[in-house]
Amino acid sequence: MIYLDNAATSYPKPETVYQKMDWANRNMAVNAGRGTYRVAQEASDLIEDTRKKLIEVVHGSGVESVILTSSATISLNIILNGLLFTKGDVVYISPYEHNAVARTLHRIAKEKGIRIRELPLKENLEIDLEKTKYQFIKDRPKCVCCTHVSNVTGYILPIEKIFQMAKEYEAITVMDAAQSFGLVDIDVRICKADFIVFAGHKTLYGPLGIAGFIDCSVIDLMPFLVGGTGSDSLKLDMPQTKPGRYEAASKDVVAIAGLYEALSVLNQKENFNIEKKLTEYTVTCLKTLKNVILYTPESAENHIGVISFNVKNYKSEDIGTILDEEFDIAVRTGYHCAPYVHKYLADELYLGTVRIGLGQFNTKEDIDQLVDAISEL
Repeated sequence: MIYLDNAATSYPKPETVYQKMDWANRNMAVNAGRGTYRVAQEASDLIEDTRKKLIEVVHGSGVESVILTSSATISLNIILNGLLFTKGDVVYISPYEHNAVARTLHRIAKEKGIRIRELPLKENLEIDLEKTKYQFIKDRPKCVCCTHVSNVTGYILPIEKIFQMAKEYEAITVMDAAQSFGLVDIDVRICKADFIVFAGHKTLYGPLGIAGFIDCSVIDLMPFLVGGTGSDSLKLDMPQTKPGRYEAASKDVVAIAGLYEALSVLNQKENFNIEKKLTEYTVTCLKTLKNVILYTPESAENHIGVISFNVKNYKSEDIGTILDEEFDIAVRTGYHCAPYVHKYLADELYLGTVRIGLGQFNTKEDIDQLVDAISEL
């Protein structure tokens, strides 16, 4: 199989990730933090070492907290439901947001009466920073949620500039880095993000089931998930300190072991260069096909890893089925859990897009076979 669905989850993982998880499952699959015996302490040490490696990815100084969860969606729910919104508060989102943000804020808007505003786009579908500045003047932001890399088009959003403007109004800033963490550089010293959400199973090449967020803020979120933490068990309130305040339930030590190994072998610069070159090669090849409609950023500089397209006279799902059944090529089709951006792409006729998600293990030969397959349609 030619796997081109890395935007959903990276596959395969580095071989040592599989080996580490197998070892952990046999030797360290205990409940960390709930026991004083040696293996439980070793599991706890592994968790803390993983937190340290995650902070290194974002050039952290050590003052940031790392909260571990089971998914980026859970992380965003903890953050957004933990903020003290009041009726009339304005929350800005980019049109590229995933439903992990969009649906969560939609429910909060219905419950608390907050107002959700989309950041404006230029004709080339890049964020219009000048109009954004005037929007912030007109409707002061309480919070700005922004994805770093679009899971539909691969557009790298100017998140540092957006957040810098947001901080002029003391807004809370939330970065969804599920498609970028460990691939596109993030520096907590300059990006002005209060919360940076990551998914272990995507650009970090770890397993499913482990994710979280970097908390760079001085904000005390109201606990959204509550339960056992292995500490202060006689108290019915959640712990006051981070990360325990946000980490109810037992941790998946085996998945954390896999993430630790993935971080240990991660070569961010090399992976970025591989994906950047392959992204540009794929776009160049697809542009040679006359019946292909591409939905890509205007500038190659602002594009990595994800490419959406359609083929005239075919529904996107039909292309996905043909590529799978006749050519053993795996792509993603549909609306990709991103409810806002498709109105700008005007892809309703095709029921969404065909999405290519590139990864470090893909090659030019994979793309050549994809292009040959589409050429036969």
